Amino acid sequence: MSSYLMFRGIPVDGVGFKDGLVPNLPDMGYDRASVCDSQDLEKALRECVEKATEDGDAALALSGGIDSAILAKFMPEGSTAYTFRCIVPGVQVTDETPVAAKIAAKCKLKHKIVDIRWEDVVSSLPAIFDKKNAPVHSIEAQIYKAGMQAKADGHDKFVFGENADIIYGGMDGLLKKDWYFGEYVERYTQLMPYRALRDPELNLEPYFRHEKDGHVDSYAFMNDVFRRESLGSYVNACGAVGIDFVGPFSKTRLDVPLDLGKIRSGNTKYLVREVFARLFPDFEIPAKIPMPRPTAEWLKDWSGPVRPEFIPHCTDNMSGDQKWLVFCLEKFLNHIE
Repeated sequence: MSSYLMFRGIPVDGVGFKDGLVPNLPDMGYDRASVCDSQDLEKALRECVEKATEDGDAALALSGGIDSAILAKFMPEGSTAYTFRCIVPGVQVTDETPVAAKIAAKCKLKHKIVDIRWEDVVSSLPAIFDKKNAPVHSIEAQIYKAGMQAKADGHDKFVFGENADIIYGGMDGLLKKDWYFGEYVERYTQLMPYRALRDPELNLEPYFRHEKDGHVDSYAFMNDVFRRESLGSYVNACGAVGIDFVGPFSKTRLDVPLDLGKIRSGNTKYLVREVFARLFPDFEIPAKIPMPRPTAEWLKDWSGPVRPEFIPHCTDNMSGDQKWLVFCLEKFLNHIE
């Protein structure tokens, strides 16, 4: 429980929530194409998408950002692109559909919007719990619903731009400085377990894996712990639907040192930006936003956990994403009893 709250996933193999219930973690040992410059990256992405679309049954998850836009350029004309739109009654939340529609039109793709409501999130939890054997990331319900729609439309592969930020320096907040060990633990940890649990444990081993001389190598940590957790969310949600996850960026690796100077001066994800500029020379690069997940709005009226493992009222001053971790953990514990 503590590890899930800290890392939004289980960062070690073979550790489960009860006997015989070990989380299904993604395979990280697959071959990855070597990338040294933006030409290498473009070639690897193109080849991966072409392979996935050879039999014409792959769909694209299209956000309003540059990662999925690049992949859209490689999809066959007439392919279907799905954009997620979260719905909160009476509240305007982030909507990527206008920009995504422009990208789809430019690439001659069919564009479909998948609306996600709180009821969809709750109803998807049993299926994605059972597939992962663990509580889940808040985006998994959205991926699950979109995957259900794509499968109903006849697709058996779903292409995502996931892992581009982690591998190519898009997480500028985590790369902005050389972090001392303690301050990195405080910066990255999603929720300190002692804020929610009566019997917490502080699992620092994943941080110590990447500690050197009192600092944490943030890029190495992200490409280990964070990449596994993030990739696992997509693999799990698609697997629960029965549709294959395809992650062209996740099948590449950066084989030259990441230029932290460029990132810290504002040129984040510079290789990806170079590819985008070549493919979309007359298109303004969209502002970077994470996949919409209005957890704060959805959980605004939640009164907090009631199970004995949790401290009463622990969620009163938490962010929406932190509330989700506690909410989802309690739902999972109820589910496995």
